[in-house]
Amino acid sequence: MKNYIKLLLALFTVALTGCEDVIDVDVQTDTLRLVVEASLDWEKGTTGNEQLITLRTSTPFFDTESTNVTGAEVSVTNNATGEVFLFTDQNNGTYTTSTFEPQLEATYTLEILYDGERYIAEDTMNPVPDITDIYQDTEDGFDDETIELHIVFTDFEEEGDNYLFKFERPQDLLPTLETGDDEFINGNEVDWWYEIDDDEDEEIQPLLPGDVVNISMHGISRSYFNYIDIVIDQMGGVGIFEATPVDVKGNCINTTNPDNYAHGYFRVTQTNKATYTVQ
Repeated sequence: MKNYIKLLLALFTVALTGCEDVIDVDVQTDTLRLVVEASLDWEKGTTGNEQLITLRTSTPFFDTESTNVTGAEVSVTNNATGEVFLFTDQNNGTYTTSTFEPQLEATYTLEILYDGERYIAEDTMNPVPDITDIYQDTEDGFDDETIELHIVFTDFEEEGDNYLFKFERPQDLLPTLETGDDEFINGNEVDWWYEIDDDEDEEIQPLLPGDVVNISMHGISRSYFNYIDIVIDQMGGVGIFEATPVDVKGNCINTTNPDNYAHGYFRVTQTNKATYTVQ
């Protein structure tokens, strides 16, 4: 009887093995495009002279090779003064300068010459208020047992301010990004709170004592606000209440061949940074 059972198992294994077929799946590919990571952030209390821009090409789904772009010519111009800041190719996809001079309310133009084509982008540097206090409690969030962080600042008197907040713990795969404007808070003291929802499927835990949270607050242009707001919606995934994924175009225009636009965005911001340890 045991030998009979062993024979059946062997035949079943052979049958399964014989049913294996190689299936070729056509994966949809998109045009390879230049990807621009150009965030010139002037942290308060620093000169802001040292800045970095990263260039690469978009990556096919199964491609594991490096897509860093080298050999490009990269510069940023202050439109008001005409001063040009050249970024040096580090031969690893990064381009750096140590001479950038940030100026509030100034508009800057990025120019990239790559593979015979010219890309340009523009953004204006907006001021950011001082953070006057950071504290924690459990009273204002969606869960009265979950710790939330509070960032306190006073919005500027003139209307039209836009903000980007970035919260990041070392153990998190991705930071949390949030946007805000002063439509309903203009000129007032603002208490901006941040809470993490417990998500067992994604292995994300709420804020716990001992957690270190790195905080960035940026003063951003309205055009960048509109762009990053869509990006944040896309990061939420696809579900009943989430946004449908779309091709999000940044502000980098190809003046040589407009159809061959670049991904990414050129932004210039003034920034506050702080680190908070949850108690």
